[in-house]
Amino acid sequence: MQFLKSLYIHNTFFRYIAVLAGCFMLSFWIPILYPIAWILTLVLLGLFLFDIYLLYTHSKGLVANRVLPKKLSNSDLNPITIVFESFYPFKTYISLIDELPQQFQKRDFEHRTSLFRNEKKEFEYTVRPVERGEYVFGNLNVYASSSLRIIKRRFVFQKDQMVPVYPSIIQMQQYDFLAISNNLTQVGLKKIRRIGHTQEFEQIKEYVAGDDIRTVNWKATAKQNQLMVNQYQDEKSQPIYSIIDTGRVMKMPFNGLKLLDYAINATLAFSNVALKKNDKTGMVSFSKKIETFVPAVQKLTHLNTILEKLYNITTEYTDSDFGLLYAHVKRKVTHRSLLLLYTNFEHISALKRQLPYLMGMAKKHVLVVIFFENTELEELISADAEDLQTIYHKTIAEKFSLEKRLMQKELQRYGIQTILTKPEELTINTINKYLEIKSRGLL
Repeated sequence: MQFLKSLYIHNTFFRYIAVLAGCFMLSFWIPILYPIAWILTLVLLGLFLFDIYLLYTHSKGLVANRVLPKKLSNSDLNPITIVFESFYPFKTYISLIDELPQQFQKRDFEHRTSLFRNEKKEFEYTVRPVERGEYVFGNLNVYASSSLRIIKRRFVFQKDQMVPVYPSIIQMQQYDFLAISNNLTQVGLKKIRRIGHTQEFEQIKEYVAGDDIRTVNWKATAKQNQLMVNQYQDEKSQPIYSIIDTGRVMKMPFNGLKLLDYAINATLAFSNVALKKNDKTGMVSFSKKIETFVPAVQKLTHLNTILEKLYNITTEYTDSDFGLLYAHVKRKVTHRSLLLLYTNFEHISALKRQLPYLMGMAKKHVLVVIFFENTELEELISADAEDLQTIYHKTIAEKFSLEKRLMQKELQRYGIQTILTKPEELTINTINKYLEIKSRGLL
């Protein structure tokens, strides 16, 4: 029974059958073809049995292994490696079908290759998850055939491998590198820059390439007869909270990823940078209730706590209670802190309903309200209007875009810091705002 389950007929075999059927049909008009057709049939049957012998006399035959990372990174391209090794004494043709998790909705994954005797090969492909949670990889199906290409032997490996998808660890590692690098203007990341320094003096040191020439200490340079610069450090141990709105406004998807997940990825990357700069970091998530509260702590190991909490955050389909958030912050966050509030307002009337609570938090803390541009509307605005309907849609889109800018000005009028950003630029802009606030000594 196991033998029959693993035996598959190759497409080439059906071509041979079609040729034989043609010979038998023609034999009605050309009788000499009749014995030839029977000879070909016996030859094909012999080749069929011989191919079975080749593929099934080696019990091990072929080994394949799917190498998964311990965690997949949400919204990023994650590499998956397949390792093949053949133990057949002849060249083997391989067809790989990997059963991807149902979240990817991909049922036509196939890779073809060939292996010589005792050859080992690696094949790598990438997957891009857009939801957090558990992803189950099904069977790793490998079909082997000989040069005869009559039958295929099926090998099955690693059934039901589960791997969790966490907030973007890859993105966090990318900005971890940038946080400790003097070169913050790499290609494609020019929005991250140091705007200045805090006034906390640390030491005078020799100038090295990359130091800000504005910090040259001319007196020390004259004494040492070489360029010397003042070195400053950021103020330490300032409490910073990332506050994530998990209400229905954060359900909206852009490029397949919800606004909530953009905020979660940014929170993880930002928390890592802030901890590396010796600040205390914590987080809050809320909708109709306070779902998560992690007090601000200054330990690198604290990042694991934040990561686990972010992994379990979900989106609610209700309006969020900003009054509850204000009361919770007032009760739990007793020291002056930097509050980064990830939310979204589609209409200025929605902002005005929550403005008293935002103003209340901004009285004691440095509040940064982070909300999103609708990039799809921007594409509509920039498109040419060729008919009346397009002009109408373009006008409505411009109205929504204007409201976003008006909301930003309304918040700034009450001394509330803002970030109005495209979803894909959220992390860059958040870290940049953090560095700006630190450099200006607003905390």
